[in-house]
Amino acid sequence: MNTLFAKLSAALLIIVVLMGGAFFLVDKINTRLYYEELTQRLNAPIAMYVTGQRDLINNGVPDLESLRELASHAMVINPTAEIYLLDAAGNILGHALPVDTVLRDRVELAPVRALIEESARMPVHGDDPRSDSMQKVFSAAEIRTDGQLQGYLYVVLGGQTYEALANDIDGSYIGNVSIVVAIVIVFAAATIGLLVFGLLTRRLKLLSHDIKRVGDSGFDLEPTIEPPLAGDEIDNLAQAFVAMSRQIKDQLAQLKENDRLRRELVSNISHDLRTPLSAMQGYLETMLIKGESMSKIDRDRYLEIARRHAVRLGILIGDLFELSKLDSASVTPSLEAFSIPELVQDIAQEFQLEADKKEISLSIALDADSAFTIGDIGLIQRVLENLVRNAIRFTPRGGEITLSIAERPESVTVAVTDTGPGIPEKDIARIFDRFYRAEQGEEARADSSGLGLAIVKRILDLHDSRITVMSKVDAGTRFEFDLPLYKHAA
Repeated sequence: MNTLFAKLSAALLIIVVLMGGAFFLVDKINTRLYYEELTQRLNAPIAMYVTGQRDLINNGVPDLESLRELASHAMVINPTAEIYLLDAAGNILGHALPVDTVLRDRVELAPVRALIEESARMPVHGDDPRSDSMQKVFSAAEIRTDGQLQGYLYVVLGGQTYEALANDIDGSYIGNVSIVVAIVIVFAAATIGLLVFGLLTRRLKLLSHDIKRVGDSGFDLEPTIEPPLAGDEIDNLAQAFVAMSRQIKDQLAQLKENDRLRRELVSNISHDLRTPLSAMQGYLETMLIKGESMSKIDRDRYLEIARRHAVRLGILIGDLFELSKLDSASVTPSLEAFSIPELVQDIAQEFQLEADKKEISLSIALDADSAFTIGDIGLIQRVLENLVRNAIRFTPRGGEITLSIAERPESVTVAVTDTGPGIPEKDIARIFDRFYRAEQGEEARADSSGLGLAIVKRILDLHDSRITVMSKVDAGTRFEFDLPLYKHAA
């Protein structure tokens, strides 16, 4: 009973049985009303025929003998008719029935007048004098003398004889056949409904099994169902499941990859923090052990080495903190319009002294002197600083670094190009990974946290901008990204 098919089947059986019973009851009531209306229409002239034969009330005195004689004639025409003589107020003056079988001494006249005046739709029901509460169809006619209303002739159609015959018919062959036919119809409707429900729920059952199979496999297995693109609600549900299972599979794969990267990140952080700390600790312990026996030159050299490791440790911690804020979505770019050529010139001036120390030519190539863009000027400055710092770190003495700007119809392209050793093609896809360092010797790697390019990519992602890399070994590298022009940025 826990399956959808069982619940639908039970609901269908209940509905069919209730509807069958209701239909049988309504049909029985309608049939009774139909035969009552037919009886009333066919026998409507009986009362008029009887009153036309004799003067049943003369000067207010009822002629009961004539009433009994006419009643016997009327019952020949319709054996179920019962005749009553009423005065103008509806009181029963006489009848041809056993006295002890008549339980009322008065008949309500409103239905009688409605039938005579034809102001009500048939069948019209009136009081049955042989019952305290029952009403039946009847025929009625006025009794007048010299135009004065003397009373009414009231003929009940379908008296006790009719009731007895009706009860006999209910238990007859025809009645039994009707009940059997009704049961067969209900059973056939239920059977057809169960077959239809079975066909409809079959697809749900297959979908349920496929969902369980894929779920039990940890979403490693692919769904086997292939729902049509234009289908009903079950097909739409199947399509949603297929899309959801694939998305969950991708998300699980991403979670596994993130977990791998997390372990790798923890390992790299541990290594990168341990190295400068161990070096600082070693040199400081050496100074403490040797004490005054160390020369001033050695002491200054040891302090300088410890200072460099402290600086490197500070850079690493700062980059980690910055990247953590960028990844946690706690940094929202504060968008404003600013001049990208002015920012590039400021960056060039900032790194000019460091470039001169390495005898590197740092130049600017502007395609537009007044290109304005929309973005967070502080974050874009950080992007350019990281790119230029990287270029200076890996460009050999006598090399060249160029900061260029090119205006497009709807954007401005910013690029940093160097003449360094380049990046092998197999490593280009990994350079934006955290703690990635190009294999360019310890001197280039010494002051690098390995997070600079990861920070660059995350900042540009926040600006809906994509950075591209073009590099060739022993020929240099070019980093390039686009920002929207101010006039198109709204």
